[in-house]
Amino acid sequence: MKDFQRELQTIKKKILNLGVLVEKNVYSAVKSVLTRDGALAEVVVRSDSAVDQLEVDIEEDCLEILALHQPVARDLRFIVAVLKLNNDLERIGDLASNIAWRGEALAKLPPLSSTFDLNPMTDRTKSMVRKSLEALVQSDVKLAREVLESDDSVDSLNKRFHEEIQRRMRDNPDEVERLVSWLSVVKALERIADHTTNIAEDVIYMVEGDIIRHGRDKRLEVLAGGQKDS
Repeated sequence: MKDFQRELQTIKKKILNLGVLVEKNVYSAVKSVLTRDGALAEVVVRSDSAVDQLEVDIEEDCLEILALHQPVARDLRFIVAVLKLNNDLERIGDLASNIAWRGEALAKLPPLSSTFDLNPMTDRTKSMVRKSLEALVQSDVKLAREVLESDDSVDSLNKRFHEEIQRRMRDNPDEVERLVSWLSVVKALERIADHTTNIAEDVIYMVEGDIIRHGRDKRLEVLAGGQKDS
């Protein structure tokens, strides 16, 4: 049993390390766009292989625990949740890499006549990534709910940026190519936020046994604080 608990702690550390890495990559990728830093963008793109390898390692560890220890109840839900959110974190890493790729391309083109302040959307998205991982490690449903609640604000920012960029495209046709890249960056941030909500939902499943991913009414109940015995 002690070996089993140690293995669970090892998985928690690895998934947290993966979360820290993808959070850093998201920040660096957006910074590379805002500062036109092609070298920083390249660092993010290259680090994606480390994200992929860690994701594979975590999956193998989870499968080994399932095979050797056959966990039940909450321990089983933890392993299942990690397997699912592990994939979400890898996808966040891919999206960070996509943002960085856009950063590399934009650094080679003339700057826009005026740029966009992505900091509010980036900060909110990073906070969602961090909170979702803390919720997992601490089995904290309250933090998971906070992540779900934050998604609406990211969606609103995404809509605002889309409208502003589309207006700029109409007014500045010579900037369309660069604006398309900015549009892709904003969409990637919105998708990252979506993946963090998946993680938060998996934490709620792990702790309470509630599956809310496909039920809006159930999700609203969870946000309101409704709980069920695990």
